[in-house]
Amino acid sequence: MEPPAGVSAAPKRSARPQAVLFMCGQNVVRSTMAAALARHLFGSTLYVGSAGVIAGEQDPFVTAVMDELGLDVSRHRPQSVEELEENEGLNFDLAISLSPDAHHRALELTRTNALDVEYWPTADPTSEGGNREQRLAAYREVRDELERHIRERFRPR
Repeated sequence: MEPPAGVSAAPKRSARPQAVLFMCGQNVVRSTMAAALARHLFGSTLYVGSAGVIAGEQDPFVTAVMDELGLDVSRHRPQSVEELEENEGLNFDLAISLSPDAHHRALELTRTNALDVEYWPTADPTSEGGNREQRLAAYREVRDELERHIRERFRPR
């Protein structure tokens, strides 16, 4: 439906945002992988950030499975949403939450920030038991799932 004469329509948000924030519980596994993948795949056309509900400790399995793709996340320092806001601001068009607690936090952010929120429920590989290879397999599965989602969501249209 067209707006009445003399009234302009509100601008529509781009289907492909310019800045995206990946969020998970601790900014250690899922959001770290997603941000690294998005930067690698679309970093020249997309600003990417990551944060957690709280800041956790680095996970060596993340470093290992990302190294397999030639992506170095060893210098990543987990940060909370509050730390990100304090250090950089929250100038994102889109927040993608990867865990239930991050999704609740992302929805809270919409009260004071103009951003869209998408929820991509993603398994937590830290709960996987077994030997090193079984645990790495769980991390690889999450990494590959995130890569598929990112390629689909941010591919040029």
